[in-house]
Amino acid sequence: MSHEELPSTDIITLTRHVLADQFQLGAAASGDLTLLLTAIQTTSKFIATNVRKARLINLVGLAGETNVQGEEQKKLDVLSNDIMINSLRASRKTAVLVSEENEEAIIIEDAYKGKYCVVFDPLDGSSNIDAGVNIGTIFGIYQIAPGSKGTISDVLRPGSEMVAAGYTMYGSSANLVLSTGKGVNGYTLDAALGEFILTHPDIRIPPRGKIYSFNEGNSMYFHSPVNNYLKSIKYPTNGKSPYSARYIGSMVADVHRTLLYGGIFGYPDDKKSKSGKLRLLYEAFPMAFLTEQAGGLATTGTKRILDIVPTNIHQRCPVFLGSKDDVLDLQKFYQEEESAPSS
Repeated sequence: MSHEELPSTDIITLTRHVLADQFQLGAAASGDLTLLLTAIQTTSKFIATNVRKARLINLVGLAGETNVQGEEQKKLDVLSNDIMINSLRASRKTAVLVSEENEEAIIIEDAYKGKYCVVFDPLDGSSNIDAGVNIGTIFGIYQIAPGSKGTISDVLRPGSEMVAAGYTMYGSSANLVLSTGKGVNGYTLDAALGEFILTHPDIRIPPRGKIYSFNEGNSMYFHSPVNNYLKSIKYPTNGKSPYSARYIGSMVADVHRTLLYGGIFGYPDDKKSKSGKLRLLYEAFPMAFLTEQAGGLATTGTKRILDIVPTNIHQRCPVFLGSKDDVLDLQKFYQEEESAPSS
């Protein structure tokens, strides 16, 4: 007779897991990062609740404002941004905040100032909420430079200098994926406990996948290396099966699938968007950080994303990330174009 499996009594919460990581670093770890991540967790729980009930309480309608990128803001965007800013300030662990929704960086006043800077997109993909598409919060964390009181220069640094990065995806469940520089772990919000529980330890992206995620509606504007690469995986000449296309239009959802199952996600620069569409600080950097920590690669096509030195907090850049072998294949097409003789 089969017996029903008893639930595990060893529940690993996000806070417990991060604290354990910090203790391994020795006495230098003060727990400040854990407290900062607790503020991000609280924000994620609040947003998750409001995403679920957004249609019922009329949060989906336009707020009547336009953000820095010229996109019409949703009410839920505004709410999520306010929650995130207030929670991070109240943690007393931050010095500088950069949000997609705010034109200027927010410098935290001395009474609440800490030693971290957080760059974030409070609700990526919110225009898709009516269609039931997964949306999410993306964030990256820097530590302020030694001797700095917290200025914009503390965030205009390469993504490789981040101390942590992650995202929370809001869908049928709320999933928080996080790296503190020692691999990538995934947590799922247990609504009954009100805690993020470790459900996907040590996420490793496969070295090669079978899925590509590009907005091919823009392919007429793509540069030749991208179109040539896409042709090579859709019409392979080596007898292999073609790749499958999966494109949701929410960066969090598309990257989440790529991290778990492999393949390649791409949002290139093109003839219409000269610098690409994704923002470097709070979209490209955190997702590139996670991808590399999971064993993948993230590139603009010609250079490593995490090596870019930002000059503007809302700077954009081309993004290709995913399985190592798939990204290397894409880069070969850029290398071929560079080495081809000019006509």
